[in-house]
Amino acid sequence: MKGDRVEIVVDAGDTTRTYQVVASRAGRRVETSVRRGVVEVSEVTRSGSVVRTARFMATRVLALVEHPVPRTDGEVPLREDPGT
Repeated sequence: MKGDRVEIVVDAGDTTRTYQVVASRAGRRVETSVRRGVVEVSEVTRSGSVVRTARFMATRVLALVEHPVPRTDGEVPLREDPGT
């Protein structure tokens, strides 16, 4: 959904660098995958087409933080107890 974002903190030798991938338009989402030593964060449309991708070496990634937008369709996030 628009506003979904993923923050990636990468070791750049003597310092760290922070990158963000944001779902910039309505209907787009951000997907994260780790394959063969590469962390890949992509902005994807509703139909599944990749708009843009950021790739990082997994050994250099210090943190990967997902910031989902709260859903309004009545969906309960996993971290909340559905009984309350």
